[in-house]
Amino acid sequence: MKFPRNARILKGRQDAAPYAAVFFLLVLFVLLGTLVYTPGIRVPLDLPAGGDLPGTDRPCVPVAVDANGQFYFENAMVEDADLGARLRQQVAAVRQPLCLLVQADKGVRHERLIRLSTIAREAGIHEALLATLPPPPAPGGPAAAR
Repeated sequence: MKFPRNARILKGRQDAAPYAAVFFLLVLFVLLGTLVYTPGIRVPLDLPAGGDLPGTDRPCVPVAVDANGQFYFENAMVEDADLGARLRQQVAAVRQPLCLLVQADKGVRHERLIRLSTIAREAGIHEALLATLPPPPAPGGPAAAR
């Protein structure tokens, strides 16, 4: 039995409706994706640019400090006493010595950094490092050679 073969793929007029529907769905997903709740607190930190600062091979516990001097630990705003208790829990959970990674805003007062290091020492963390942005490239550096 022979079947008539008159189906001609991509020989007819192209209809714009399917393309418009896919584009509409794409725009809808992008717009809804920006409105989705992300857990945690968004802290706008303006970290200072640093040079060649030392690192560590120890596990670090990050603590952020905003320009108002508020502490943030594990994506949550914490008070001083609560921060000390939570740092003690981290020290007890890890067998090796920990390092405190301070993500401090440029506008943080020096007293708040001293307070943070005191809380960390009382919790059993004796090493602290400051997080910085990478330094800007030098004018005659490899980026200028391109």
